[in-house]
Amino acid sequence: MSGVHHEIVGTPEPHGTGSWLWTQENQTQAFAQCMAQQSGLHNAYLELEGNLGAGKTTLVRHLLQALGVKGRIKSPTYAVVEPHEALNEIDSLRFPIWHFDFYRFNEPEEFEEAGFRDIFASQGLKISEWAQQAEGMLPLPDLKLKITVNEIDGRQVEASAFTPQGLSILQALQAAIPCNSQMTTGHAHSAP
Repeated sequence: MSGVHHEIVGTPEPHGTGSWLWTQENQTQAFAQCMAQQSGLHNAYLELEGNLGAGKTTLVRHLLQALGVKGRIKSPTYAVVEPHEALNEIDSLRFPIWHFDFYRFNEPEEFEEAGFRDIFASQGLKISEWAQQAEGMLPLPDLKLKITVNEIDGRQVEASAFTPQGLSILQALQAAIPCNSQMTTGHAHSAP
């Protein structure tokens, strides 16, 4: 057995979607702070999609700071993964965080060789950038954030929830920070 995930036929339909426009970095920070407050985040998988310079790593930095990560938060572009630990001083909640950047992956099989399957099978928050470079190796994200730069308006952020956990996070974000367009939940599935 090669250890490669079987390809999913077609693109899965999201359980819900929403979009926001960030015209200033403080909006990115506010979004990250709101996301950090979501209880389901401590064991979620987030995928960030966007071109170079779109703001993926900036969002991650704000999110990790909001989760209590101390010290310098650097991009994992060369290391591929940077481990962190969240520390919420209010309720002493600690959990591991792994920030991946698969930009330099040449072959998806590098994922298996690096032992990342074990990390994705463990507890904690996983965040990936350039997930398409590890296509077929990653699980379905709970929440996918696509960031598109519009030189006139700022950054358009489209969120898609692919699991009930992701939908819960998305709905909480929608309630706290109104979307530019209506969140759709036509494909929501009830938990068993």
